[in-house]
Amino acid sequence: MLSQAVGDNGWVTTAAGAPSVPATNAGAVPASAALFTRAKAVSPGGVNSPVRAFRAVGGTPRFMRAASGAYLTDADGNTYVDMVGSWGPMLLGHAHPAVVAAVREAAGRGTSFGTPSEPEVALAEEIVGRTPVELVRMVSSGTEATMSAIRLARGCTGRDLVVKFAGCYHGHVDSLLADAGSGLVTFAVPGTPGVPAASAAQTLVLPYNDPDAVDAAFAEHGDSIACVITEAAAGNMGAVPPEPGFNAHLAKTCQDNGAVFVSDEVMTGFRVSRCGQWGLDGAREGWRPDLMTFGKVMGGGFPAAAFGGRADLMSQLAPDGPVYQAGTLSGNPVATTAGLTTLRLATPEVYAALDATADAVQQLARQALQAAGVPHVVQSAGNMFSIFFGRTEPVRNFVDAQAQDPSCYRAFFHAMLAAGVYLPPSSYESWFVSYAHDDRALGIIAEALPVAAAAAAAASRQGHTHG
Repeated sequence: MLSQAVGDNGWVTTAAGAPSVPATNAGAVPASAALFTRAKAVSPGGVNSPVRAFRAVGGTPRFMRAASGAYLTDADGNTYVDMVGSWGPMLLGHAHPAVVAAVREAAGRGTSFGTPSEPEVALAEEIVGRTPVELVRMVSSGTEATMSAIRLARGCTGRDLVVKFAGCYHGHVDSLLADAGSGLVTFAVPGTPGVPAASAAQTLVLPYNDPDAVDAAFAEHGDSIACVITEAAAGNMGAVPPEPGFNAHLAKTCQDNGAVFVSDEVMTGFRVSRCGQWGLDGAREGWRPDLMTFGKVMGGGFPAAAFGGRADLMSQLAPDGPVYQAGTLSGNPVATTAGLTTLRLATPEVYAALDATADAVQQLARQALQAAGVPHVVQSAGNMFSIFFGRTEPVRNFVDAQAQDPSCYRAFFHAMLAAGVYLPPSSYESWFVSYAHDDRALGIIAEALPVAAAAAAAASRQGHTHG
């Protein structure tokens, strides 16, 4: 079995103890449909984050009522192997007993104080111990973390321009929404309405994995560039890893030109390794970002995020310095307790199991798609991965990512859903496994894949016929 117990209170996943997957997944979803109707009457699009609306894949979004280990249960009682994991945070699996116990104890002491508390200090110590950052400031979302890091970079350099990469998403910050991949491309949002032209003009968008474009930008605008921000490994145009030396080049270029290098590890931090993506490249190559942003795993499933970096930069934040940043719920004691417990349980053995499980799923997917004759590329950054349908060459950047066949993914997604596997409802999102994905979960995935591959092949043939 790939999953083993995590300490005395961890998951012990067995075939006998895993939830069953009903044979009715392919049928109607009256409870989810009713909830979606209610939601659309009170929320834009019926959701609180756009990709959840299933617009990219069609059909009715599944409203979940419970989760345990590797499984989700929807409002109609259908159970699915979860390959989303709340978009990454559920590293250990849903409702891990030790995390739940720690959260209950913390909530019993009070859910919010509006004062400093010990859990936020302990979580900051854990983050500093795993990464090259020297000081950490807690916030409540990844968007807030990147927004604050950009403000700090501008405040410290006295410059305004921000360099980002097409297809990299850093939250819905005005200056960072240009060519941001993920939800924006899924919904074909034109020109990011609501973003002032003046904000967009302060952003230079470059192709990902292109060091020559970075050099050209600095040659022309170097004295005006406050920072370069990048996803440490891109996960919002599908999984597109940085090519060897790319992040190192960004770090050196910023250093040489007096700019700040911001590595966004909201998605990859503490997920793709114990030290995040930096542990896979920076720690081995001998460089470090000036600032880093974190979220998802560090909150253990709660709304928590952080940014941190060099002490001389971070000390420019209020109250020590002139750059103002604040948040009423920053460092929330329940959220930081959940995150701290998750990180402490995320041992090297956990990461080894995650890597093995991710590799196993990727191999199963390759075999099924090859057998069905579906052109595809499977790519990964650590244990974060995705499948690009309709192409056979590696995806290096956003232009490559857009050259895929969404109709194939749509058919593949619904076939997997009908067989009891919940995938990201967009072809531009990454897949995630957890420590609770055991042999039974892998068996369900393995059984579903040939049928889904056949559905993708049929969609591909139909597309070629109509094309």
